[in-house]
Amino acid sequence: MTPAAEPLRLTWVQPEDLVGHELRQAAEDGRDAAGPAARWHAAGGPPAPPAAGASATPRPALRPLAERLLDALADLPSPLAAHEPTALDALTAACPDWPGAVTGAPAAAADGDGLRERLHAAWLGRAVGCLLGKPVEKLPLEGIRALARATGNWPLNDWFTARGVPAALLAAYPWNRRSAATSLAENIDGMPEDDDLNYPLLNLLLLQRHGRAFTTADVARLWLDELPAGRTFTAERIAYRNLLDGVEPPLTAVRRNPFREWIGAQIRADVHGWTHPGDPAGAARQAYRDAVLTHTGNGVYGALFVAATLAAAASGGADVHQALAAGLSVVPPRSRLAAGVRLGIAAARADSDFDGVVDRLHAELGGYHWVHAVPNAALLAAALTHADGDFTRSVCAAVSGGWDTDSNGATAGSVAGLLAGHPDRLPDRWTSPLKNRLSTSVASFDGTGFDTLAALTHSEAVRP
Repeated sequence: MTPAAEPLRLTWVQPEDLVGHELRQAAEDGRDAAGPAARWHAAGGPPAPPAAGASATPRPALRPLAERLLDALADLPSPLAAHEPTALDALTAACPDWPGAVTGAPAAAADGDGLRERLHAAWLGRAVGCLLGKPVEKLPLEGIRALARATGNWPLNDWFTARGVPAALLAAYPWNRRSAATSLAENIDGMPEDDDLNYPLLNLLLLQRHGRAFTTADVARLWLDELPAGRTFTAERIAYRNLLDGVEPPLTAVRRNPFREWIGAQIRADVHGWTHPGDPAGAARQAYRDAVLTHTGNGVYGALFVAATLAAAASGGADVHQALAAGLSVVPPRSRLAAGVRLGIAAARADSDFDGVVDRLHAELGGYHWVHAVPNAALLAAALTHADGDFTRSVCAAVSGGWDTDSNGATAGSVAGLLAGHPDRLPDRWTSPLKNRLSTSVASFDGTGFDTLAALTHSEAVRP
């Protein structure tokens, strides 16, 4: 007799798996969700899956109730709304230090001043930081520290390796199963596929097709044409589902989307910053049109913060602290993300031991999900501040702090690569294993070299 096939479970989109996340989001933004929560728990509804995209036990019978509760929760008012607007006019009005427009800044800053080399270093840095963080993604902080210490690699200063790690420790803290085969020191062979690289490639393609005047609808159409649905996660997968259901932007970001303040938009922001050297405001406005396809509030702010930081770093005339200040200037100062970034910077300045900095951030922000934008932006700012522009320290600090290790490592590497200014200034032990080759789900870029990507990005940076 043929055994029954295991039912297909689509992670990150099943309503019965989303309610727990939406209840958590409601608690974070101050909505009174006591009534919906009571109905959910009385029906036997599970809490949010702690790390994965689906709960351990399928509960399809709960789906009708879950759909009703998701809609009801979305209608609850948040007392933080006035301090955390999503509409662009309200957002800019909430930022007293929003930078003024820099007329002609992208072309002026990009022509003949070494931008192409900075962009090459930024692409490499993004890949290095992502690859460093991949094998320990989803691991708790104590596991990351234990695995690195077992091989004498703490404070973190090199690739993770399984060589010499006791079997009991490997069993207690298994490497990320999707990544271990391509991201440990003993088996790196080029840059493997990862969403933290897929999205910069998509945004490069977006600019090639539509230029700086692209719309959020253009982003949506590009995704449907070029991005496999199975390579999206969290808010991006929800928005993709919404598009297929006929929902149009910006409603794609809010319909049954409890991940709208997570890190997804932030990892898509690099190209917007890279192509606006010296123009943080222009970079932020461009990142905004991308981010609102999938995110609101702090999820959007993470993208603006990164884009503006990178735009300042790409100018060639800012240090890391000035770049972070530019990033903060486009985030509403009374928002939770701004407070998290300020905490990260202050903690890094106050403690010479980065482990102590990380412990403080986890103590104060550990109540958020590990993929939420707020703790990850705080950690990113702390790592960059503590490293003071040093490339190795930047990527290693970002990854060693836990949470979304590959995403934070990637963004830290992007910033630090720009600040280094040239690919030859990045240590060979980091760049050689990449073999100038990138694998990706974005078919037209699969196998492309980072030098080629830098040239293509430079073309968009200097294009009027």
